[in-house]
Amino acid sequence: MRRLMYEARAQLASPVRNPRMATVIGRLLGLAFLLCFGTGLYSHFLQEPLSWMVFPTRPAGLYQLTQGTHIVAGIACFPLLLAKLYVVFPQLFVYPPVTSFAQFLERASIALFVGASLVEITIGLLNTYQWYPFPFPFRQVHFALSFVIIGSLLVHIGVKLPLISAHWRAERTAGPPEQLRAGPTQEGLPRTRGLTGRILSYIDATPTVPARTSRRGFLATVTLGVATVVGLTAGQTFTPLDALNAFGPRKKGVGQQGVPVNRSSAQAKVATAAMATDWVLTVASGDTERSFSRAELAALPQTDVDLPIACVEGWSQMASWRGVRLRDLIDEAGGSPDSDLRLISLEQRGGFRQTEMGREYVRDPLTLVALELNGETLDLEHGYPARMIAPGRPGVLQTKWLSRIEAIDA
Repeated sequence: MRRLMYEARAQLASPVRNPRMATVIGRLLGLAFLLCFGTGLYSHFLQEPLSWMVFPTRPAGLYQLTQGTHIVAGIACFPLLLAKLYVVFPQLFVYPPVTSFAQFLERASIALFVGASLVEITIGLLNTYQWYPFPFPFRQVHFALSFVIIGSLLVHIGVKLPLISAHWRAERTAGPPEQLRAGPTQEGLPRTRGLTGRILSYIDATPTVPARTSRRGFLATVTLGVATVVGLTAGQTFTPLDALNAFGPRKKGVGQQGVPVNRSSAQAKVATAAMATDWVLTVASGDTERSFSRAELAALPQTDVDLPIACVEGWSQMASWRGVRLRDLIDEAGGSPDSDLRLISLEQRGGFRQTEMGREYVRDPLTLVALELNGETLDLEHGYPARMIAPGRPGVLQTKWLSRIEAIDA
C-alpha cells in the first residue's frame, strides 16, 4: 500500500503542487470567502434585522455594490476552489493518512471546508437563477453553511499557520523551475529495512522528467478562469460589463419598462386585486387610519428620484421613480416618520408579503411610495398600483402591490 501511494504521488508530481502555490491560491480563496461572508451577513440582517440594528441609507446604491460583490466573489470561488484542490490533490495519497491529532484536525477541517464550500457555492449559483432542485430551504441552509465554512477555514489556517507563514512571501529557489522530480523524496522518512527500504530505493532511482505544467502557466490559467466566469456574469450588476453579460440570469434594460422582473403578478396572484377600481392604500398609526385611492396619491406632491432595484440574486438596475415621499404620506395620515413600519402587500402568500422598514428609511427623502417608473405609470409587473422604493434596500424588501402601511411602535 505504501508503495502504491508513493507511485501515485510520483505520477501526480508537478511544479505547481507545492506549499508556496497552495498558499498563493489559498489566500485568494480565503479572501473570496471572507468577502462572501461579510456581504452575506449584511444582506441577511437587512432582511432579518435584530431589534437594535440601524442601517445606512447612503450611498443609495450600497446594497447594489455589496450584493453584487457577494455574487461575483461567490462565482470566483469556483475556479479558485478547483485550483486549490488541484494543488493539494497528491496529499490524498500520503501514507499513513493520519500520524497525529494535529494532522487529523487538519484533514477533518479541510474535508468539511471543501464539502461545505462546494454545496454553498453551488446552491448560491442556482439561487441566482431561482432554480431550487434541492429538498431543503435555500436561505436557512445557505446562511448556516457560511458559518461552517468560516469555522473550518479558521481551524485549517490555525493548524497550517507555520507552513503558511513560511511560504507567504515568494522566495528565489535554486534549480530550473521547468524541471521537477517525478516522485516524492525520502526526506523526513525513517531509514528502515525491508519493504520501506525497497520503496525508498525505488524513489531514489526515479529519474527527473520535464515538468508538464509551469507555475506561470498554471497561474495564468487560474487568472483566465476567474476573469471569464466573473466577466461573463458581473454585467448583471456592474454596468461597464453589461455587454459581456452572457450567463447572468438578468440583463439590464430587459423587462417591462426597461427593468427586469423577479416575481411576476401571476406568481403572486395579485392581478385581480391590483387592478380593482376600489383599491386603496391604508396608512395606520395607532388608532388612526387613513385610506388613499390612487388618484388621491397622485394628487399629493410628487417627487422624482433615481434609485436602483438590487436583488439578492445579484442583478441590479438603475431606474427613475416618481411618487409620494413616504415621510410626507405618513405625516398626511397623522403618523410620525420616527416610527418603524410594517409594509403589507396584496400577496396572500410568500415570505415577503409583509416586510418591515426601519425609521432610518422612513425619514430618508429618497424613500417613495412610487406610482411611476421611467416616466410611465407603474406596470403591474413592477407593483401597480403602488410600490415601495427606498435607498440601500434589497429588492425583496421594496414591496410591490402595496395594500397597507402601519406603524409598528405607535
